[in-house]
Amino acid sequence: MGKANGIIKYLSREEMDKLHSGALDILEDVGMKIDHPEALGYLGNAGCIIDKGTKTVKFPRAVAERAICKMRKDYTLADRNGITAPMRYTEMYLSTVPKAISHNFTVNAGGFPSFVIDLDGKRRPANKQDVIDSIRLADALENIDLIGLPCADQEIPYKLRPIAMTAKLIKNTSKPGGIEAWTRDDIKYITEMALVIRGNMQELKKKPFLIGYGEVKSPLTLDHNMCEIFMEYVKMGLPQSFDTMPNGGCTAPATSAGTLVLGLAETLGGVILGYAIDDNAWVSLDINPALADAKTMMFPYAGADRIPLLAAAKQMLRDYYGIPGGCHAGKTDACYPGAQAGFEKALSVLFPILTGATGIGTMGQLEGGITFSYVQLVIDNEIIGYIKRALRGFDVTDESLALNVIKEVGIGGNYIQHEHTALNFRNEFYLSDILERLPWSSWERQEVKGLEEKAREKAKKIIKDYRPEPLSGEKQKEIDAIVKRAYKNGGIYE
Repeated sequence: MGKANGIIKYLSREEMDKLHSGALDILEDVGMKIDHPEALGYLGNAGCIIDKGTKTVKFPRAVAERAICKMRKDYTLADRNGITAPMRYTEMYLSTVPKAISHNFTVNAGGFPSFVIDLDGKRRPANKQDVIDSIRLADALENIDLIGLPCADQEIPYKLRPIAMTAKLIKNTSKPGGIEAWTRDDIKYITEMALVIRGNMQELKKKPFLIGYGEVKSPLTLDHNMCEIFMEYVKMGLPQSFDTMPNGGCTAPATSAGTLVLGLAETLGGVILGYAIDDNAWVSLDINPALADAKTMMFPYAGADRIPLLAAAKQMLRDYYGIPGGCHAGKTDACYPGAQAGFEKALSVLFPILTGATGIGTMGQLEGGITFSYVQLVIDNEIIGYIKRALRGFDVTDESLALNVIKEVGIGGNYIQHEHTALNFRNEFYLSDILERLPWSSWERQEVKGLEEKAREKAKKIIKDYRPEPLSGEKQKEIDAIVKRAYKNGGIYE
């Protein structure tokens, strides 16, 4: 049997053609508002139609198709083969990978939530200690591969928060991932920190990390600040995605297809802009769609209606545009750890992986990404391990059939004390230190009962005892000097 194989597809080739064609129609007939004179200049030089009065750009189909063809080709370039970039709390591949289930998908704990549910069960604004403890906890959990700031210290001045938080991240973990950059100045300070770790820009391009992203404001609007962020990364030669979060029935049509086609148009506009700035740009697409909750008009991060949207978006990006990459999933709209959070997170991880996603973010979050929970992060780590084991399957070989062992034990025997069991159970059995598999009589005698309480105790122990491998003292001093300069300049880069 081996590993699970074959990927789920929601869309036929004809349907993908319709979505692509519809996105190009939107760009050509409606266009986008891009509030940045320099960006308008680049796009005008690339052949787009610019209305400077309304700051509207219309993208001729030929211009769009040329950029898309170049993007597809760039993902097969030999000098980029195998390069990955943690971005938007997932991992973007800058090379082609097989169109199959990614059994080694990466998992990210990040997202910059403003609130935490602490280990006493209280929801409150995150502080400095929460940042350090959450990073330490994520670093210790075996199924968390990347960390992109599980929460953000609300006591730090807003303008300095991304810079100060990035410093805390790289000083407290060996597996930093994507981050938030709120301004062009943030990018410059954060890139300086990345260079402390990588040594020089050439190495940073080979192993990109600490990368933020530009994001569209649906429908079809790119504000000045987000445009500056996107452009700065492109000019620096670092990978960049142009993300969009269309909310069907609110900022997008109230149909899944309409929401998806709008999102495609918005993010393709970013690809065109990226190549207009630099023909050698490293750009990708990312669509994070949802259908609005009709009762509240909120953007829901979980739900049965969002799963096919996420899966179809990932299929479109991977199969139609040739861009493998991660997915902004593993979310829940529940406000507290429990049954709803469990099944929403498990399903919103599993379906994107079954459609070929190479990474999942973000773990540990509740309330649609607003709140971080220590307990939930431990449970999410368990969910990921559970899914990975289920997808791994099992081998059918002469050795694994164990015919000699069966013959040796014979009729009516048992395998508990057989050497074969001792040699194989750790690899075959799914062993958990928080899931419950006891009869009532044994469960009742336990001091700590229930998944959530066991996760809480595990989190407490890790935070108390675990210390990540520290960054060298010299590099810590360099990072601190960068942050000190940022504070002195009020976040302005000089």
